[in-house]
Amino acid sequence: MNMRAWKLSALGPAWRWVGLALLLAAGILVALLIPRPVVGTIYLNTPIEAVSAREVIAQIDEARNNPRVRAVVLVLDSPGGTVADTEAVYLELARLRGAKPVVSTIGTMAASGAYYLAVGSDFIFAMPTSQVGNVGVIGSLPPRPSVVEDVASTGPYKLFGGPRDSFLRQLEAVKVGFIQAVSLGRGERLMLTTEEIARGEIYLGSDALRLGLVDALGGPSQAAAHAARMAHIAHYAVADLRELAGLPAATFVPFFYMAEDGRATAYPLEAGLFLLYVPPAEGRQP
Repeated sequence: MNMRAWKLSALGPAWRWVGLALLLAAGILVALLIPRPVVGTIYLNTPIEAVSAREVIAQIDEARNNPRVRAVVLVLDSPGGTVADTEAVYLELARLRGAKPVVSTIGTMAASGAYYLAVGSDFIFAMPTSQVGNVGVIGSLPPRPSVVEDVASTGPYKLFGGPRDSFLRQLEAVKVGFIQAVSLGRGERLMLTTEEIARGEIYLGSDALRLGLVDALGGPSQAAAHAARMAHIAHYAVADLRELAGLPAATFVPFFYMAEDGRATAYPLEAGLFLLYVPPAEGRQP
């Protein structure tokens, strides 16, 4: 008789069950010691400006460099922001997307610059009533050159930045780049012409799905599950990349102009070029 078989049979049924239980417990312990893959989440629920862009980029860096993070979900609820800061985040998203899947999900709104970021991801979810789109650029025209008492300058546009027609050309160039980013990101899924995109319309999520501006209706949980499938992982954990990156809690940064009665308007505090949605009631600069 085989000695090993004799030893197992000699243990009896009760001891065999004990042995199986110990093996199962050992397997569970080993599984617990192995780190679970992570789907990292980045929350952008403020205007896109210098501070929020810097924090988002820090989280993108964490996602790219952390081997446990296998995919990223960008949770958007923003009206957009400055051109330069939006483009900075977009370029970093492109680098991340080259290494790991990136899925966007839109809450209340991803308008203008926030939608610019969304089209830089692999897949976009939106809620049926999310506000999506508003492709375009806004900015305040520079003042006309004039003589300012007690101020000397070395050129006619030193105080004003340039003539108004140059500013409008800059505005047009940024708009063309935005439209190209949308066309590149959405590809054949996009059902709008260039002229229709350039109108700057904002759509409900259900209409955005029909027009190819988003890929599916859903929220953060659906986005995390889709990102995990794209990364070919299971039994994953969802983690906030702000915490993984060791960033402090977000702080309030003034971005919008405050009316005399203390009410926050939807118009930028500073002059410049913006990929920003301004509701119709706030369409005039205070």
